[in-house]
Amino acid sequence: MASKIKVKAKLSGDIAEIKTLMLHPMETGARKDPDTGALVPMHHITQLTLTKNGEPIVVANLSTAVAKNPYFSCKVRGAKAGDMLKISWVDNLGATDELETVLG
Repeated sequence: MASKIKVKAKLSGDIAEIKTLMLHPMETGARKDPDTGALVPMHHITQLTLTKNGEPIVVANLSTAVAKNPYFSCKVRGAKAGDMLKISWVDNLGATDELETVLG
C-alpha cells in the first residue's frame, strides 16, 4: 500500500526545513454521523516520529485536538544532502504509516 504521507524537504546550508502532510481522519469520538446520529468512533494519530539516518529527531505525542489531515513542519540543524529521513505515525487503532526520503 502506498504511503498517505506527503513530505517536502528543503536543504539550506546545514538546515533542512521539513514539511509533512498526513492523510488521516483524526476523529475525536464526539462527532455524530449526520445520517444515523451515532457517534463516529475515535480514530486519531497518537505518535508521530521523524528520524534522520535512523536517529530520532522528533517524537510527538498527538491527541484528538489535532485537525483532520495534520500538517507538521520543523527545521533540523546538522542536515546534509544524502541524509535519509523517515516519517512515521501510529494511531489509536494500531494502524501505521511511514515514508522515507533522501535529502537532496
